[in-house]
Amino acid sequence: MSCPICQRETVAAFRPFCSRRCSDIDLARWMSGGYAIPSEREEDQDVETDEGHTTH
Repeated sequence: MSCPICQRETVAAFRPFCSRRCSDIDLARWMSGGYAIPSEREEDQDVETDEGHTTH
């Protein structure tokens, strides 16, 4: 198995990463929104109702 960040061989103590550095890089990407799972819902799109009110 190779490290998903740098492709080096993994180390058991940091698995699935090769080092603390790669582990921290991955964590920072998650926390900053670098990794995102696309949604099929359009939550931010405004929808107008029959009464003329705008809803989300």
